[in-house]
Amino acid sequence: MSKQEIRTENAPQPGGAYSQGLRASGTLVYTAGVGPMDPQTQTIVGTTIEEQTRQVLRNLAAILEEAGLTMDHVVKTSVFLQDLQRDFAAFNRVYQEFFSPPFPVRTTVGATLNNILVEIDCVAVAD
Repeated sequence: MSKQEIRTENAPQPGGAYSQGLRASGTLVYTAGVGPMDPQTQTIVGTTIEEQTRQVLRNLAAILEEAGLTMDHVVKTSVFLQDLQRDFAAFNRVYQEFFSPPFPVRTTVGATLNNILVEIDCVAVAD
């Protein structure tokens, strides 16, 4: 199996020993969990779930773009919400702005996050 790192200045830089994304065996692209950070200032964007979700999804789109893909290539997302009960409906409305049917499969869970409301990772398949 071959692995190729995907790195872009248009998404937040890794804060530890991980890649923004990896292409595996040429067709699969995996991203790290991405938060609502502005890639230029490295500061959190927004205070609401809607604002933070839009920034997270823009960051994911930037990583995928660097790999030559779009959100239409995404087949799986894992979503972590700081307050699942409170934020799920608003998060889901914004999520639908970035994806179209058939939607990627998704797992959404509540999680303790470090000063952010949402984090998402994804798996995409190149044609």
